[in-house]
Amino acid sequence: MVRILTVCTGNVCRSPLAEALLREAIGSGAQISSAGVRALAGEGMTPETRRLAGEHGVPPAGVEGHVARQLTEQMLHESDLVLAMAREHRRRVVELDPGRLRVTFTARELERLVRDVPDAEIAEELAGERDPRTRLRLALAYIASLRHLSEPPADPADDDVLDPYGRSGETYEESAAQLVPALEQIARVLRVVLAPDAR
Repeated sequence: MVRILTVCTGNVCRSPLAEALLREAIGSGAQISSAGVRALAGEGMTPETRRLAGEHGVPPAGVEGHVARQLTEQMLHESDLVLAMAREHRRRVVELDPGRLRVTFTARELERLVRDVPDAEIAEELAGERDPRTRLRLALAYIASLRHLSEPPADPADDDVLDPYGRSGETYEESAAQLVPALEQIARVLRVVLAPDAR
C-alpha cells in the first residue's frame, strides 16, 4: 500500500489536519500518517484544528485518536511521499534521510507543480504499471520533471503553510485556506495513481 507522511513542527495543527483531510479525500487506498520535527509528543490536535477538520468534512472519529509523534528516519524510510507543511520541514526531512529528496515536497509546492497537469497526462505516464507504489514513484518523477515549466513563487514563503499554533482563530482560518486547496490538487493526483483499474 502507498504510504504518505505529512510533516510539520509540533504535529498538533497543520500535519494532522493534512493527514485527516487526505484520508477523507482518497479513502482506504493509502496509509496516511503524520509527525513533527519538534513534536509535542503525546498531545492531540488543538481544538481549533479539530474544528477546521470537521468544517471540511472529517468526521469526529477521524481526529479524536490523533497523538502527536516525533519524526524519525524509520518513518521517512517507509514513506512513498512526504508532504512538508513548510520549507523548514522539507529541509529537515532531507537532512534526516537524503534518500527522500525526490519524494519530498511542501504541500503548496506540489500543488503549484500539479495544478495545470491534467489527469489524462498523468495517467498516460503510468500506463501499463499496476503496482500503486511504483505508479506513485513514476507520477512524482514526472511531476518533478515539469518544475522548469512552473513559475516559482515571487516570495519563497508562498510554498509554506502558515503555522497557526498558539495564535488567533483567524490565523487558523488563514492557514487552512492555504492548506486545503493544496490538498485538493494533491488528492486529485493521488486518485489517478490509485485508480481501481490500475491495481
